[in-house]
Amino acid sequence: METAVKTNWNIDTAHSEIAFKVKHMMISTVTGHFEDFNASVETESENFVGANFNFSAKTNSINTKNSDRDAHLKSDDFFNAETYPELKFESKSFDGNTLVGDLTIRDITKEVSLDVDFNGVAVDPYGQTKAGFEASGSINRKDFNLTWSAVTEAGSIVVSDTVKLIADLQFVKN
Repeated sequence: METAVKTNWNIDTAHSEIAFKVKHMMISTVTGHFEDFNASVETESENFVGANFNFSAKTNSINTKNSDRDAHLKSDDFFNAETYPELKFESKSFDGNTLVGDLTIRDITKEVSLDVDFNGVAVDPYGQTKAGFEASGSINRKDFNLTWSAVTEAGSIVVSDTVKLIADLQFVKN
């Protein structure tokens, strides 16, 4: 019996981005990124079906282009970066369109489902084989104990419970 060959791919951070979007006062959207992250894929197939995806980000690397807001997000109201320095995702299944896995934020792990576009494989000018993916989905931040809340004088919620996750990922074949 032939043993399938596993191929390992590592994140190309120069061509990847991990972002989130959340409604502010229900009238505008704030976007943030994690500057310090890592990801890898292990696969046995050309189309990545059944591949294992792993991802982690340093919560202290959050950047929303506003230092006061970033400091608040790193505090215990949200990520508590001091106690929980990393968030993690480990896949359970990938069928080519949907990536299901366990997302851990703070000390809470929940199963999440992300929609994925596999953009294909290409060889760059330096001879490196690369694979590109776009993943997106939504989580309820309160499921992960990111429970800080405030209401404006007019009764609007300051920060939506729903957070959109967007990951543009390029991997390099080992």
